[in-house]
Amino acid sequence: MSDPARAERFHFLDHRYDPHTGIATLAYGFGRGEPLIETITFPYAPWPEDPGRQAAFLRALGLLHLIAGVSYYKAALPPSIDVGAHVLDERLAAFLQTTWTEGLGEFAYVNELDLSGRIRFPAASGGDVENLRGMSLAEPLELPERALVAMGGGKDSLVSLECLRAAGIEILPATVGGATLIGDTVRAAKLPLLRIQRVLAPRLMEMNRAGAWNGHVPVTAINMAILSCAALLYGYRWVVFSNERSAEQPTLSGPDGKPVNHQYSKSLVFERQFRNMIHEHVAPDLEVFSLLRPLSEAAVARRFAQLTAYHRVFSSCNRNFHHDGARIEGRWCGDCPKCRFTTLALAPWLSPEALSDILGANLLDDPAQEAGFRALCALGMDKPFECVGTVEESRALLAALVNQPAWSDKVLVRLLGPEVSDSAGALASLLEPAGPHEIPDEVARRVAL
Repeated sequence: MSDPARAERFHFLDHRYDPHTGIATLAYGFGRGEPLIETITFPYAPWPEDPGRQAAFLRALGLLHLIAGVSYYKAALPPSIDVGAHVLDERLAAFLQTTWTEGLGEFAYVNELDLSGRIRFPAASGGDVENLRGMSLAEPLELPERALVAMGGGKDSLVSLECLRAAGIEILPATVGGATLIGDTVRAAKLPLLRIQRVLAPRLMEMNRAGAWNGHVPVTAINMAILSCAALLYGYRWVVFSNERSAEQPTLSGPDGKPVNHQYSKSLVFERQFRNMIHEHVAPDLEVFSLLRPLSEAAVARRFAQLTAYHRVFSSCNRNFHHDGARIEGRWCGDCPKCRFTTLALAPWLSPEALSDILGANLLDDPAQEAGFRALCALGMDKPFECVGTVEESRALLAALVNQPAWSDKVLVRLLGPEVSDSAGALASLLEPAGPHEIPDEVARRVAL
């Protein structure tokens, strides 16, 4: 397409899996022109002997095809969607519509677009739906009670890994992509790593250069779908993510007052909807959930502060995880929202020297970082579009440092501390597990949070 904006319809083409190579292909199109073909490679070319698991995997691959299409649809935003061979009942169509619309909330806000009512997935009716329901009511697969743990290279997934290990649950760390830093953290855990490769269609980059729309997509939703496929191929009942409760807070409100959440696909709302689709359309005993949902970012950081074996190898700086490789030297850029929030989250539990040893600098003693910390605390600035803690957490963490002798003399603690004085003492309540979650009972009984 020489002009992506002229596309009138987005097409779901085919999706398939080659058990001889372990490569799944997802194909999409905008009418005329070559299709956009994405590949996902599962190492060791697994293919279960059980026909029930084979069928469940193919259903999961179909769900992945539907979710991952958002990466390509957003390039042109055509007004019509053709789902091809997929048959969607009303619940699945509504789930996809919500996932795409909410997951593209930041994309729409940044590009000053109104997506209200634009994304519409057609739901089938009559005999087609009855046939779909008949296929979807699969029998339980009796998957082994072990956990595939999604790894992101940061503190959250490492806390989940150690909580599960301490509970005696068999675990396998897994990641989507080729980030070397994730491999470093898993080596420090002395565990093997399942690395699944996802390669976006090369033509998408050509479209971007031709003027296609570009921006944030709900990548966690896509990764959940990929690891659900992996669980069925390799034989794991539990797919464990590490999204904590701060993902519920919208990043900001748009011009129409509607909340925009950078972390929508990490939210409990999405997790529950995805879980329902897995149970209805894939396998009733495959569980995809976040182990850390009852915890705040502050509570996760307190636990991670004790995991000193990982302090030199982890990184939460997203500049390490671009599609085409790292953009920085080392593990931390020292000048982004993730670096600043990691500083705030760990500071109450570590000395300034220990934290500087991790990040390479003491950001709270750098006047040039003032605007960034103000944004985290929403002190006259909007919270940044990043996976960081809530404003309440940032303010409580900063207020706690005012009364710690090791931190109280740092430039930004002295400067901003008085502006968050009403959050003094708020940290204690944030450290307690609270709120709803989707952790299966058989896991919750064994894991100490």
